[in-house]
Amino acid sequence: MSNIVAIVGRPNVGKSTLFNRLTESRNAIVKEVSGVTRDRLYGKGEWNGVQFSVVDTGGYIKGSDDIFEKEIRKQVEIAIQEATVILFMVDVMAGIIDLDEMVAGLLRKSKKPVLIVANKVDNTDRVGLSAEFYAFGLGDVFDVSATNGSGTGEILDEVVKYFDKNDESVNEKDDLPRIAIVGKPNVGKSSLVNALTGEERNIVTEISGTTRDAINTRFKAFGFDFMLIDTAGIRKQAKVTEDIEYYSVLRSIRTIENADVCIFMIDAQEGLQKQDLHIYYIIEKNSKGVVVLINKWDLVDKDQNTMAKYEENIRQQLAPFNDVPIIFTSTLTKQRIHKALEATMMVHANRTKKIPTSVMNEVMLDVIQATPPPAVKGKYIRIKYVQQLPTHSPSFAFFCNLPQYIPDSYKRFLENRLREKFDFCGVPIKIFFRKK
Repeated sequence: MSNIVAIVGRPNVGKSTLFNRLTESRNAIVKEVSGVTRDRLYGKGEWNGVQFSVVDTGGYIKGSDDIFEKEIRKQVEIAIQEATVILFMVDVMAGIIDLDEMVAGLLRKSKKPVLIVANKVDNTDRVGLSAEFYAFGLGDVFDVSATNGSGTGEILDEVVKYFDKNDESVNEKDDLPRIAIVGKPNVGKSSLVNALTGEERNIVTEISGTTRDAINTRFKAFGFDFMLIDTAGIRKQAKVTEDIEYYSVLRSIRTIENADVCIFMIDAQEGLQKQDLHIYYIIEKNSKGVVVLINKWDLVDKDQNTMAKYEENIRQQLAPFNDVPIIFTSTLTKQRIHKALEATMMVHANRTKKIPTSVMNEVMLDVIQATPPPAVKGKYIRIKYVQQLPTHSPSFAFFCNLPQYIPDSYKRFLENRLREKFDFCGVPIKIFFRKK
């Protein structure tokens, strides 16, 4: 069982701020309004050599007008069930209110170790105001300021007492492939995560922008083992009106930058639009592997030629980098979702593939000899040596006498031959010409 700390409480008591403090990150979006956090957000923390997972949750609430209320409450309850220790956050300035009592009642039923965290003790004048929270009967109360970090050391000293010091599950995640699910809002990204995991891991609604943070889920089944990352939908910058959504989009782009492979989802009914291409170019620019998923395929009227025509049209729009797996799926019916996983891991293998220099030269020099670079201004270009560079994504150096005269058309020719001979499907390739 992993060492997991769950942070729970009513809205706007500072849960996400404490999460960022314990994980030494800025992964959780923080804003002084209720309902910013919706899904469970995971991060890593360490104290006195002990590593653990930290779970941020949405504010627990009942009887509001928030259409996400039920789903947020469900996510909080799941976090409580899987936690080793629970940090119950309250606001020292507000004191005990009805919503705090409601959360306290839920925690009593959980039978889990609970530490009461009285937040916003930002100065000495507020010390001692937290005594009233002992009335919950849940245990010790700790004065903290999540904003400046005071008091967090005392909490962590107590938290680690409940942990298995030999737990290595957190460390295992560091070397796992990172698979990001990206696309426009409401194309089915969170639904895919839920379909793969078989649980309501992420909140799903028909409203664009439901997911705000980048949500990590470890997927370990059917012979696969990787980190699956759900992201907020990326819209046109002109349509991003809320600063919360602005930070969500930034986190999605940062997730692409940190991922190994991106599952790029497209709505089958809408087809490939300009904003989809913008996202695709971000993936390609960052040299990430990519698998294209045409989701909601069950909603499209089809005949025996529809899929082939649709795929041909998509590849034409994705050109010149269109050597990618294209899979037609439905997260609702779970159609071909495991085929999507197989394609994703195939692309990951292609992205990490290393070709021995001897094999590279044996194959590619024969290709170059059969089709040499065109002469420029009466000068002949001779490529004498090829080497794969030690980079995270496939990059190749061709050493020649006149690298400045290699035309782009010949560069594309060499890229196509590399793909043909060594199978780099789903992976952008970089080619450099250097002076020999």
